[in-house]
Amino acid sequence: MELALKKHGAPVYVRHEIVHNRHVVESLEAKGARFVESLDEIPPGAMTIFSAHGVAQAVEDEARSRGLPVLDATCPLVAKVHNQGRRYRAQGREIILIGHAGHPEVEGTLGRIEGPVHLVQTVADVAALPLSENVPVAYVTQTTLSLDDTRQIIAALKQRFSDLEGPDTNDICYATQNRQRAIRELSQMVDLVLVVGSKNSSNSNRLREIGEESGVPSYLVADETRIEREWLKGVRTVGITAGASAPEVLIERVIDRLAQWDDLDVSTMSGREEHIHFKLPAELVES
Repeated sequence: MELALKKHGAPVYVRHEIVHNRHVVESLEAKGARFVESLDEIPPGAMTIFSAHGVAQAVEDEARSRGLPVLDATCPLVAKVHNQGRRYRAQGREIILIGHAGHPEVEGTLGRIEGPVHLVQTVADVAALPLSENVPVAYVTQTTLSLDDTRQIIAALKQRFSDLEGPDTNDICYATQNRQRAIRELSQMVDLVLVVGSKNSSNSNRLREIGEESGVPSYLVADETRIEREWLKGVRTVGITAGASAPEVLIERVIDRLAQWDDLDVSTMSGREEHIHFKLPAELVES
């Protein structure tokens, strides 16, 4: 986004929030990004960016028909799910998508695979699928769900269908999986958990839920202004984590706010290092 604004100048139009973090979005808006939910809101000829969540084929076709110049910022992991779904469809399989209804990534995936796609959110949804147990089926998953999130649903699919295929566990979002693994470890060491992230971020909400499931009071905060001091009564150790799209500066500001209220001894957990880098859209690569 920064490179797009630098190369093409403001305004640049983005279909849907580029990531689910309000601070990131507001920072980009201040630099000239304009976030829209429909291509109808984009003026003719304006530079258009598809967000990391991906878009349906119909959206891409509409942009092409209007002659909009497009930068596709779809996450490669999301694009891989689209390709998997199409490959399974070409094999003659019924497609099942494990994900959250209404999530932009799910909407995009549903619109990238020809034919009907069955969306399941719970084990109960698996039981209600209008499919024979002998029909060839395959499942794909929303990338911001971890293996732990989908384990029971996949088990239910395996129990119900005799001919089932699905992707390797490496195809889920590594950032989601790593953070969920870390929050489980962190919850064993602290009296309270603060998750820095936006309310509309599914992976941030899941981190808070995991903290609660571990028996530790856990709160989702957009930034330091959302922390309530009364949460800290009787608390000796606070664990801080963040959603995948939360910038480091927000975590630092949360730590600074806690330091204003009490003396802090800050330590950092060792965790799995992330070395994965994705290529920029070809249009932004300097020649």
